[in-house]
Formats: sequence, structure tokens, C-alpha cells
Amino acid sequence: MRNNPFEKYLTKEDRLQNQVMAYLRIKYPKILAIHVPNEGRRSPFERYKFKYLGGKSGVPDILVFHQNDFKAGLAIELKVGYNKPTENQKDCLKRLKMANWEAEWVNTYENAVTLIDKYFINYDL
Repeated sequence: MRNNPFEKYLTKEDRLQNQVMAYLRIKYPKILAIHVPNEGRRSPFERYKFKYLGGKSGVPDILVFHQNDFKAGLAIELKVGYNKPTENQKDCLKRLKMANWEAEWVNTYENAVTLIDKYFINYDL
């Protein structure tokens, strides 16, 4: 198998994101989970268009649109190592919690899997 020439540009957080999304696809194939593409640098026009179309900084990396017995959905902000959420990210997690979402940030694959499995503990998906 050939290496993808773009692999070298992926960050540790990109790789964590990919691992968590792969876990969701394999373990819970019936649920709808998306990655929110908020990261990265944008040109001035792209920043304008993002805001113009209703984009919001701080939205968590992963949104799982599946209600369990207690929560309306699951939102996960991924960080790597000692990185912590920004103020915008903390505010968005807080707002999602107020809207009855499970909304947390994690900094390892293991913590993400634990959070996901706990959310789906009573479901055979």
C-alpha cells in the first residue's frame, strides 16, 4: 500500500480524531456521528464565508446525534496531551450541557472510548 502524500501534514489531534471516528463507525455503526470541521487556517474570504453561513467557533470536534435515556446527544471536544479547550470551546460545551447534551472534552483515545461506551451503555447498536 502506498503512503498518502498528505499524511505528513496530519497533526496528533487529526490522528486521534480519525481513531475515535473509526471506533464509532465500527462499534456503533447505526448511529449518526460527524466531525465538525472548525479547525485549520482559513483565508480572509473563507473566514468571512464561514461566519456568513452561520459557522461558530468552539463547536466540539465530534457530534453524535443519538438520544439515550438521559441526554439528547453526545458532543466530544478532542485535545492531545496537555492541551485544554479554548474559552469558546468551554462556552459551547456549557451551552450543549444546558440543552441536555452529554458534552465533554477528552485528551486520549482511551478517555474518548470510555465516554462513548458509557453514553451507549444500555443500547444494543
